[in-house]
Formats: sequence, structure tokens, C-alpha cells
Amino acid sequence: MSNVQELEMAVSQLSANELLQFSEWFEEFVADQWDKKIEADILAGRLDAAGMQADDEFLAGRASPL
Repeated sequence: MSNVQELEMAVSQLSANELLQFSEWFEEFVADQWDKKIEADILAGRLDAAGMQADDEFLAGRASPL
């Protein structure tokens, strides 16, 4: 049995309250992982071109600010 299958089985056996607690923890965990990935991409310069393109479009009047 794989780790994923073991996790699926364990999660399926949680009570409603435990499932809620797990769900909240997992959402935060996934968000933290996403934040780390974005930060790494920024530090590595992988988003520089997209940022410059957005700036150019804004200055040209083709995009609006947030």
C-alpha cells in the first residue's frame, strides 16, 4: 500500500471534527508551500519578465491597477 493510499484511508476514518481540523491544517500547509514556491521563483528571477510585461502594459494603458 502506498503512502497516499494510507493517508486516504486514515483521512476517511476521521470524525467530522477531526476532518475539519485536518482540512484547516492542510489548507494552511498548501498555502505555505505555494508561498515558498513563489518566493523561490521571485528570488531566482523567474517572474521578472512577467512583471516587466505587466508594467509595460500598464504604462501603455492596456491594463488597470489592482
